[in-house]
Amino acid sequence: MLMAMAALAMAPEVIRLWNGDAPGAIAHGEKDIPTLTVFKPEKPCGTAVVVCPGGGYWMLADHEGSGYAKYLNRLGITAFVLKYRLASDGYHNPAMSQDVTRAIRTVRTRAADYKIDSNKIGVMGSSAGGHLASTILTHYSAGDGNSVDIVERASSRPDFGILCYAVIDLGEFAHSGSRTNLLGEKPDPALVENLSNQKQVNKNTPPTFIWTTADDATVKAQNSILFAQALQTAGVPYELHVYPHGNHGLGLGGDPSSDNLLPWVTELRRWLTENDWASKN
Repeated sequence: MLMAMAALAMAPEVIRLWNGDAPGAIAHGEKDIPTLTVFKPEKPCGTAVVVCPGGGYWMLADHEGSGYAKYLNRLGITAFVLKYRLASDGYHNPAMSQDVTRAIRTVRTRAADYKIDSNKIGVMGSSAGGHLASTILTHYSAGDGNSVDIVERASSRPDFGILCYAVIDLGEFAHSGSRTNLLGEKPDPALVENLSNQKQVNKNTPPTFIWTTADDATVKAQNSILFAQALQTAGVPYELHVYPHGNHGLGLGGDPSSDNLLPWVTELRRWLTENDWASKN
């Protein structure tokens, strides 16, 4: 009994994004309820990151969710892993973007509860989760000040982004599976254009850390390069790392508690620290 109570006490908090059904919900089961799982650091530095796991918009890869969250906790960052709706459960656009939009707004609304600075809320995503992250980086809104829902009044603009071997383009360099799962078999060309997120970058797009591998045969490196080029043109601060080898889906490259992780992890920690988004010790 005591062991069960202790395990329950240690379980991460889960936040339901909507009290009732999510917009466009097709049923009422667990798969229809988008949530945030909260991973709290011992010493919060005031920064939060909403983490969007990859999985082709078909499933959610845990090593790109809780794995990242546990590492971010080491930097004093409070991490919120997003369980967004998936094509495997019957969902397509705009359900996924509705979920990440609501996630950013929810964290911003509840910032004081988690000792978070409401101006230090980032988004992180890998592969298709990187597409979702780049979608909110380029399709955010200021919020509806007249809404009766306090969450909907908050801005959905992240303050920074972290994109890991991300799907960005839905055209020439698209990952076809992610595009189909998001938009269906015969997507509207206007939607393909709108959600090829390198084409939506402007001077107000948040600063972004980007990394990929040159030999990624699943999501071509051009996706990351196109987004970086768009940021460069718009005058937005960014950092881009293209490693020669590694292919796809690498994640941290080891246990989150280890100091022997992939080189991008060290570079990310430096970037976050330099921008005052991570603890300096």
